[in-house]
Amino acid sequence: MSTRESAPGSTGGADVPGPLHGGPDDDYTPEQLATMTREELDLLGARYDGVQVLHVDPGPEPGSAVEKQAVRQVALTFALAGLTAFAAFVIYVGSGWFLPDWQWDITDSGWSALFTPLIGALGGLALTLVGVGLVLYTKKLLPHETAVQDKHDGSHFDRVTTGATLVGGLHNSGLARRKLITRSLVFMGSGIGLMLLMPLGGLIRNPNTGDPLGTTSWAEGVRLVRDDGSPIRPGDQQPGSLETVFPAVPGGNRQSDAATMLIRLRPEQLSVDRPRTGQEDFGYGDYVAYSKICTHAGCPVSLYEQETSRILCPCHQSQFDVTQGSKPVFGPATRPLPQLPITVDDEGFFVARSDYIEAVGPTYWNRERI
Repeated sequence: MSTRESAPGSTGGADVPGPLHGGPDDDYTPEQLATMTREELDLLGARYDGVQVLHVDPGPEPGSAVEKQAVRQVALTFALAGLTAFAAFVIYVGSGWFLPDWQWDITDSGWSALFTPLIGALGGLALTLVGVGLVLYTKKLLPHETAVQDKHDGSHFDRVTTGATLVGGLHNSGLARRKLITRSLVFMGSGIGLMLLMPLGGLIRNPNTGDPLGTTSWAEGVRLVRDDGSPIRPGDQQPGSLETVFPAVPGGNRQSDAATMLIRLRPEQLSVDRPRTGQEDFGYGDYVAYSKICTHAGCPVSLYEQETSRILCPCHQSQFDVTQGSKPVFGPATRPLPQLPITVDDEGFFVARSDYIEAVGPTYWNRERI
């Protein structure tokens, strides 16, 4: 078996057709490898790796019209990705997570109603444009070759030659001279980076500030109104009837946690009424008000059987007895429906005396408000 000359400064026979013999670390010392150029190391590593190049397409001629057009297409795609990512971030900032003093006005229509869809659409479009830009860059600007390679165990020789191959790939990419693409990549990376930071908004601004999960729009003096906004007086309902009411605040009848059942008890119910301890004065005369949100899974409860004094939840069949402080008497619910303390104002209309004293909704919020 013969070996090729491996003198310092030589290519070790890499430029000669035919297989190379011997182990790489035996043939080349680190000093010899250090004397070779990147191109020589790339070629040498390929030869030792058993790479057979079947076809090479060098890509567009540098400075040609074809290259300039491809560069503009790729740069425009990356710039659009950056713009959509920045737009998603600006919309998210408007939610108040990063800048609490700058917030959208929440309405039933308009841009604020599209808050979540806009973030999702812009974020998805930004990532899609990143992929499109990378595909365009790969197909239109990078050299293409078809090669077959045999794998083998790594060594110092492999590390050095592989490093040369990677550096060669960066050199062949042309990024160093295609400044327009480089700038668009920096712009895109900034936008995408900010967009990916948006989920951390909850760590920057505490979402529990003000106890939003334990409070509603009900407060002292807030009137109880029907869905059409009309206030209610004692005597407007028949004994044994139930009416869904809302706080007389903007959007009150659209707030999922504010819906309340105003129930007028019948005389026989009133005689056996046993309010919960500490809530004996929460009702007004023969009227009581309870949250419409089931304490099991959050379904709306409003099926009222006045003969049995029970409120039924249609989702999982929990039942609450209004003569026992809405205590659960059947089904999976384990916590009573929160009761709203009510009274009447100077004009004789029902108003709340305060907010609920406990969190409304499912039992995983089972805690007393402090």
